[in-house]
Amino acid sequence: MSFFQSTTAELAPGSKSRRRAAGGRGTRSGPLAVVVLSILIAAFSLLPLGYVVVMTGNAGWDTIQKLVFRPRVGELLFNTLALVLITVPICVVLGIAGAWLVERTRLRGNKAWAVLLAAPLAIPAFVNSYAWVSAIPSLGGVWGGVLVSTLSYFPLVYIPVAAVLSRMDPALEQSGASLGLGPWQVFFRVVLPQLRLAAAGGALLVSLHLLAEYGAFAMMQFDTFTTAIYDQFRSTFNGAAANMLASVLVLFCLLLLLGESKTRGNARYARLGGGAQANPKRLALGWYQVPGQLFLAALSVLALGVPLFHVVRWLIAGGAAIWTGSALVHALLQTLGYGLAGALMTTVLAFPLAYLVIRHPGPVTKVLEGVNYISSSMPGIVVALALVTITVHNVPAVYQTAVVLVAAYALLFMPRALVNLRAGLAQAPKELDEAAQALGKAPLVAFVKVTLRLSAPAAAGGAALVFLGIVNELTATLLLAPNGTTTLATEFWAFSSEIDYAGAAPYALLMILLSAPMTYLLFAQSKKAAGQ
Repeated sequence: MSFFQSTTAELAPGSKSRRRAAGGRGTRSGPLAVVVLSILIAAFSLLPLGYVVVMTGNAGWDTIQKLVFRPRVGELLFNTLALVLITVPICVVLGIAGAWLVERTRLRGNKAWAVLLAAPLAIPAFVNSYAWVSAIPSLGGVWGGVLVSTLSYFPLVYIPVAAVLSRMDPALEQSGASLGLGPWQVFFRVVLPQLRLAAAGGALLVSLHLLAEYGAFAMMQFDTFTTAIYDQFRSTFNGAAANMLASVLVLFCLLLLLGESKTRGNARYARLGGGAQANPKRLALGWYQVPGQLFLAALSVLALGVPLFHVVRWLIAGGAAIWTGSALVHALLQTLGYGLAGALMTTVLAFPLAYLVIRHPGPVTKVLEGVNYISSSMPGIVVALALVTITVHNVPAVYQTAVVLVAAYALLFMPRALVNLRAGLAQAPKELDEAAQALGKAPLVAFVKVTLRLSAPAAAGGAALVFLGIVNELTATLLLAPNGTTTLATEFWAFSSEIDYAGAAPYALLMILLSAPMTYLLFAQSKKAAGQ
């Protein structure tokens, strides 16, 4: 009997193998277990938001009025709003301009520029601030914050916009041109509307980073809600003032998420079929070639050249002595340890929900997925405050332990793993799983040998991006790290806070070296998603 005949016989109506395959697919225990796990993980991810709601409710209206409606909060509100309202539009303009030059024009060296424009993500914002304060010691205020933030975060807009431009159907532009539109009219009336989703998503990420950033602004003594919350926590240990500031900060985050959702609208951006097969037509820059090259060169020098120059400058000034201490090795090993543990835990926790979203889509899975994205938008300082309060009052045995710190990393970086796993599971059709079960494999064995194996590269990519986030995480680590714990970020912060910039330089360099491969992975994944 041939393979086809034997398989057909096993799947015939009433056959034992068919019933086994259907049972593995249709038993309630499998999906139910996954649903329960996903609900528990979603409940876990709601801890920071629940903490804010409970603390705000317990404070009472009188306390809220006293602590929220005061001049200090007005100052923080002005600084934060000014930072967001100035930085985000600049990042959007720079991201779109850079992506358009690289993907849509005959820019010389466009492949090299494509990588260079993504590279600033490998430099943590607080390292960027350290470099710019080294160059301009008086740097500070709103414009100092805008400068450092823009140079640190514009790639968050550039990467998704470049991916959209690289896969956008060229027939859209050809249709516009055939109707008599010039190149600039085609860009503004045809291309730019297609970039709205990517630009809005990138703008949201920039905004959330601005609200969450602590080290970059504290270094230049620029006060935002996050720096004020940290200072209040250190002075009063989780006092009411820190909690109320955290409530205002969380409200900002939720408003940003709502705004981004409204920006998306209901317009259709997908297309049926493969679209035009021709490559997008690249515009000749002509005499704009030189200004384009100068623009990208200036942006790269400011975003990459300045921080790398000053890191190297302080390394040379410090000499061999700054490399001899055992503290550097200890911090590197602990960073790697926490990064690997956090990446593994986050990826494992994201798997049940990713499986549900792909295999059993529906209203419940959408809600569970949305909960994770909302919770992960909370700044690290709020997540840390929530875990401090919960552990101190309810589980004191685990307060300031490695378990709590890794849990904080999972809360902060879950979407990085979830998005990658979702894409990987989507490329592992459930029919393959069912075929393996039909051939006699137990459901769990079929899942491990087929689905898990096919989604492993995506899981590794998600874990790598989580690792990148953990390496550069500062605020939650400062608040939650067990006594004696030192990471590259916290040691860098300790040295730079004491104005020992030479001592901080090796830690800055190691963070950049660890982050660079992960940043390239993020860039490469965006290109892969674009079909390149």
